[in-house]
Amino acid sequence: MKLAVIGLGKMGANLARQLTTKGFEVVGYNRTESVTKALETEGIDGAYSFEELASKLSSPKIIWIMLPAGQAVDDAITQLIPHLSAGDIVIDGGNSHYVDDARRAASLAEHGIHFVDVGVSGGPAGALNGACLMVGGGQATFDVIEPIVRAVSVADGYQFFPGIGAGHFVKMVHNGIEYGMMQAIAEGFAVLKQSPLELDLTKVADIYQHGSVIESRLVGWLGEGLQQQGVDLNNVSPTVAHTGEGAWTVEAAETLGVPVPIIQESLEFRKQSATNPSYTGKLLSLMRHMFGGHALTKE
Repeated sequence: MKLAVIGLGKMGANLARQLTTKGFEVVGYNRTESVTKALETEGIDGAYSFEELASKLSSPKIIWIMLPAGQAVDDAITQLIPHLSAGDIVIDGGNSHYVDDARRAASLAEHGIHFVDVGVSGGPAGALNGACLMVGGGQATFDVIEPIVRAVSVADGYQFFPGIGAGHFVKMVHNGIEYGMMQAIAEGFAVLKQSPLELDLTKVADIYQHGSVIESRLVGWLGEGLQQQGVDLNNVSPTVAHTGEGAWTVEAAETLGVPVPIIQESLEFRKQSATNPSYTGKLLSLMRHMFGGHALTKE
């Protein structure tokens, strides 16, 4: 199969790399041409306009967008439409707000183009080596792209949820849960750091990773980060960046009448971290860096 990837940042580039290693032909486009050019040395067929990108694909054209949520996705879809035909498929694999999916799907449907929303979890490492994918959209369209989804996921690492926006909704709540889990881990390790017992936090993280109830990838990443940066985290910002998913989860919960105090408070902590520095904030920034490649210093 041959498909295109638009957006060759940390996630998109690694997704394109993995697809290439799995035997897919990948056409890649990035707004910064030098990024596209560099990936051509790794077997990705570079395109430098949407017209060129579409011309390199056969029908049905499959285009996977990996761009930041919001206007960038809308702009890409608007620019793509003149170069696509009925039966083609556009996949939005970014962290888009699920409420935008219906509008985008309707815009594409006017031209007979199908839309699929995919939530991708696992960070850049997952995009390269196998991710967890949550797929929304129509069954018939999913059937077409399932070989692609299967190829880039970990074993048993994808599920289809019928309905436009369902994939992004599941991923949104996943990220809200992630906020709460990270907050609990960071607060616990902040207590450990403050203890008069002079505990070695790297050893604590290690023992938590051997059969404990809270054993998790997050604790593992934190332990690795503490070893790399040192437990005082002098070079790590206490200001914790936050993207839309936590707030969107809280908004959805309010609309549905579901209390989510843990997620809400973890979101509020991140908002206040810019003016209230703490070791807890440093731990959160460290975890974000370890799994997502986010900057250790203030973004």
